[in-house]
Amino acid sequence: MRPHITAWHTLRAQAARTVPVPDDLHPALAGALKRRGINALYTHQAEALAAARAGENVAVLTPTASGKTLCYNLPVLDRLCREPDARALYLFPTKALAQDQLAELNGLFEAVGESAAAWKAFTYDGDTPADARAAIRQAGHIVVTNPDMLHASILPLHTRWVRLFENLRYVVVDELHTYRGVFGSHVANVLRRLRRVCRFYGSDPQFLAASATIANPGELAERLIGAPVHLVSESGAPRGERHIVVYNPPVVNAALGIRRSALHQSALWARRLLGEGIATIVFTRSRLSVELLLTYLRESVGDRVRGYRGGYLPNERRAIERGLRGGDIAGVVATNALELGIDIGSLEAAVLHGFPGSVASAWQQMGRAGRRDGSSLAVIVASSDPYDQFLAAHPDHFLGQPPEAGYVNPDNVYVLMCHVKCAACELTFEDGEQFGEAPLEDVLGFLAEEQVVRHVDGRWYWMADHFPAADVSLRSAAQENVVIIDRSKGARVIGEVDLFSAPLLVHEQAIYLHGADFYQVEQLDWPNRKAYVRPVRVDYYTDAELAVDLTVLDVFREDGPRAWGEVAVTSKATIYKKIKLHTHENVGWGRIHLPEAELHTTAYWCAFPEGLEAALGREALTAGLAGLAHLLAGLAPLYLLCDRRDLHATPQVRAPFTERPTIYLYDAAPGGVGLAERLFGCHEDLLQAAAARIAACDCEAGCPGCVGAAESGAPGAKAAALSLLAAVGVHAHG
Repeated sequence: MRPHITAWHTLRAQAARTVPVPDDLHPALAGALKRRGINALYTHQAEALAAARAGENVAVLTPTASGKTLCYNLPVLDRLCREPDARALYLFPTKALAQDQLAELNGLFEAVGESAAAWKAFTYDGDTPADARAAIRQAGHIVVTNPDMLHASILPLHTRWVRLFENLRYVVVDELHTYRGVFGSHVANVLRRLRRVCRFYGSDPQFLAASATIANPGELAERLIGAPVHLVSESGAPRGERHIVVYNPPVVNAALGIRRSALHQSALWARRLLGEGIATIVFTRSRLSVELLLTYLRESVGDRVRGYRGGYLPNERRAIERGLRGGDIAGVVATNALELGIDIGSLEAAVLHGFPGSVASAWQQMGRAGRRDGSSLAVIVASSDPYDQFLAAHPDHFLGQPPEAGYVNPDNVYVLMCHVKCAACELTFEDGEQFGEAPLEDVLGFLAEEQVVRHVDGRWYWMADHFPAADVSLRSAAQENVVIIDRSKGARVIGEVDLFSAPLLVHEQAIYLHGADFYQVEQLDWPNRKAYVRPVRVDYYTDAELAVDLTVLDVFREDGPRAWGEVAVTSKATIYKKIKLHTHENVGWGRIHLPEAELHTTAYWCAFPEGLEAALGREALTAGLAGLAHLLAGLAPLYLLCDRRDLHATPQVRAPFTERPTIYLYDAAPGGVGLAERLFGCHEDLLQAAAARIAACDCEAGCPGCVGAAESGAPGAKAAALSLLAAVGVHAHG
């Protein structure tokens, strides 16, 4: 393996920097800290506490496992000790984190003792029983929830939460770095609505935010909460020595540039580490990869390795978390669902199957191993796609660069319109009232034309007969899920899958993997959102293909070959392939019969000159466009802090709109969230990076690391892609 290690970077251990617990901390809380073995605070904890007690909004940026929880728990509990009627609202991006933090809070309550006897902390989410909700509204000193629940269930029913809003002193926003892109843009508007409701009830809460691995925590926090923040960014927590290895699998076909499977190489690294008794977490990008890696590892390591991903039921995930903390589970294969700060105990090694899409996510995933003392190892196994190969060839871009910045666009017309409707339903708007930076009168005037608000005597009244929040998903995905039901044991629910992924994962005859068990989908009841499955013993899995058609609706800006505008994207799952385990051979296929899905979003596109078909030939032009689209989509995350699944590419040999060969890159979120607009701005840099990547690649005709596998297109795909770039004035250097 050593010849294929492109970087071995060592982060030295760091000693703790501490200060005494402040003398003026409430005695009951100071005593609780002592009883829990905390006789001093890390310097960043003390700074955050001091700023919060001075009345400032606070954003804390320190590494994983640096004790950020105390940065917000201390000021909240100190306030509760002095003001028994005070309330706090804790926001976490996932239910798992909320449950984890509730356990931490209850532990602190117990340590505080008699002074905390009347305190109550509750989670309030979709799993909260109906009969408990009324009690939480009245008795909850700390309400632990998620932005989705605040948006859809708490703010629309604020009159039931009078005690909370009248006495709200702190709002905690944890895992700040997750609130970026479309999700963050929605959450920023939810927090605008929260502050508006608080003003109505006479409160003005402080915001306490915590984050890891992002370049602009202060800027992001201020954009999210709409107010200045005090940034705490110097960590005083100890850190053990950490070794970071970048591994590029060996080339097995030099002419085609084909490398040994990154999936198998990740399994090999994990198998060695687990075989040495080293507690290991393996991160991978997709649900399918989780299940394949889990299957391969269990063949040699056994059942002490578990999978963890979206689609597992909550009780199943909680059991895995407990097993990791208790040491009953030696390793776990996970998607980025375990990137966040859920307490999973002490792991010693992390294996990343491919770069996760951003420098920020890579540091977050590597930080899950090696908590505060002792050495740890993180191995990044590069896949064959362009992004991974760029970073494997230039490891300093990852190791020597700060994490990317996180951006939100709360005034995006699509997002803003959704939340102005929600806010108008919650409380009437007055003429001249501010809601963000966009002119509110224009938005309200449009809603009046749509007959959902009415303007009377300087006020705007909601006049529809429903709560608009129910129609708005913060994550810009369908709110419905498809439930997966095992027919072999009555009608037992074993998992779920989001509506957009269902046509690809649980179409009829699909092989659905769950916890390394194989199920075949016998029936997909699309209208009722149910997939019926039965266990099978097979040595293959299925992989579906999606056909995409794109139509330009409007052009916002145009400059030479590049443009940015609104598009309609129609997609349909068409066929599935049967892929043999281990060898990944194609051993069969079938058709998928499901309805089309339509998405209205924004796109950036580059149109190439006419005459290229005559110069290159139809086959080479088609292959070159497909290869360049593959490459541009792979490189775009270098310029955007986004998951690669947030942006899609589609080539058209003769686009109906431009009447020329054209490549479109479009936001995967309804309405777009600014990714296409930013690509329009960095058009030259993106195309120059593509030319450099193709020129640097040693393959002959195209490979997964540049323009895609050559065997999937014409032999001239690589040369054709360079010709396309040259036609718009972009040339490879060196």
